[in-house]
Amino acid sequence: MNNLLKELRAQGGISQAQLAEALAVSRQTVNAIETGKYDPSLPLAFKIGSFFGKPIEDIFKP
Repeated sequence: MNNLLKELRAQGGISQAQLAEALAVSRQTVNAIETGKYDPSLPLAFKIGSFFGKPIEDIFKP
């Protein structure tokens, strides 16, 4: 699954570690999502959407 997580994070000047802390996941999880090695669970996808103030459809693309 493609996603815009890295771009959104960069636009906000947020590090992987900061995002991981806000989402209550590891930095490695954030990295794996950004690189497409891991697809987040639906609850985590909603947390990501909420964090960036965007619907998950705007962040994650099949």
